[in-house]
Amino acid sequence: MNDPRQKTLLPAGLQDLLPPLADHEDGLSRALLDRFARFGYQRVKPPLVEFEEGLLDGVGAAMAGQTFRIMDPVSQRMMGLRADITPQIARIAATRLAAEARPLRLCYAGEVLRVRGGQLREDRQFRQIGVELIGPAHAGTADAEVILLAAEALAGLGIEGLSVDINVPDLAGAICDAFALDGDARAGVLAAIDRKDAAALTEAATSGANGDVARLFGRLLSVDCAIDGLPEAPARLVARLTEVVELVRSAAPDLTLTVDPLERRGFEYHSGISFTLYALGARTELGFGGRYITAAGEPATGFTLLGDALLNSAPQPAAPDRLFVPYEAPAEAAAEARAEGWQTVKGLVTAGNGDIAEARRLACTHIWQDGAVRPLAEDD
Repeated sequence: MNDPRQKTLLPAGLQDLLPPLADHEDGLSRALLDRFARFGYQRVKPPLVEFEEGLLDGVGAAMAGQTFRIMDPVSQRMMGLRADITPQIARIAATRLAAEARPLRLCYAGEVLRVRGGQLREDRQFRQIGVELIGPAHAGTADAEVILLAAEALAGLGIEGLSVDINVPDLAGAICDAFALDGDARAGVLAAIDRKDAAALTEAATSGANGDVARLFGRLLSVDCAIDGLPEAPARLVARLTEVVELVRSAAPDLTLTVDPLERRGFEYHSGISFTLYALGARTELGFGGRYITAAGEPATGFTLLGDALLNSAPQPAAPDRLFVPYEAPAEAAAEARAEGWQTVKGLVTAGNGDIAEARRLACTHIWQDGAVRPLAEDD
């Protein structure tokens, strides 16, 4: 392969992030982490690769099919490249931070790599930025805290038209369990729920000789959560959903909330209250989160924001001013300009086409000239 253009081809789902987007993504990450820190979330930085059995333990098992494996030449043990950071945070909480006071408030930012891209998100490598709240806490209050933090953090990036869709991924299964719906009837019910097919849902539920469960699912599918007489386990989940919605609406009355109690697609390891974050005009979701149980048995909740989606939704920052310092300028000129906050571009040879033309060629907005900084004018 001698064609240099062929050598630069990347595998499907992988891409180079070029200026100014690479710097913009880092700026978004820094802004989010600063916001999380103001809410008491402390940053941790897990490795990109770790031993397979630790990476895929607990909630990590849900990501097994998306994880690349490699052999560690030192230990001769299998390792995995992380496909999701949340399982790593759960591992850190259970081991390195096991003795720390609960609930733990941790945050992170880092790249993940997946075996396959999705239908809407083709990228297989992307950045995750998020928080995890791990350990005993009043569940409703903790769930509301992370939802409100996610919404505030996204708004702080200048993203408009935010909405949060709140779900209970294990509610459908809890209802099936409560009514002893199993086998083909259970499979049919869950498939119909995923398709949002009310007619198929009624048919599947009644095929299990239970018209009550069919009517119950139908009401929930139409987002009617004011249902009396629910069995104990589903009733607890619906009560938690109601509590969280009320807490979020009370704290952020202008935030758009939608409720889809039976939605469970895309929540690989979540249970209890879960949610997805959207913005008006965004092609995909901006992030997602919710409640789960760690491998150590601790209750936890959190969210993950997706770097590629944020990059497409957050306003682009203004291009920075760049100062061209000619080759002939005194050595201290560039250093003094940087000390004043300038981004400098130093000429490395005498500009044969003139300093102003060279400054323009290098996309500078200002030039050091006659001992002073001056902007490049259109008529220069």
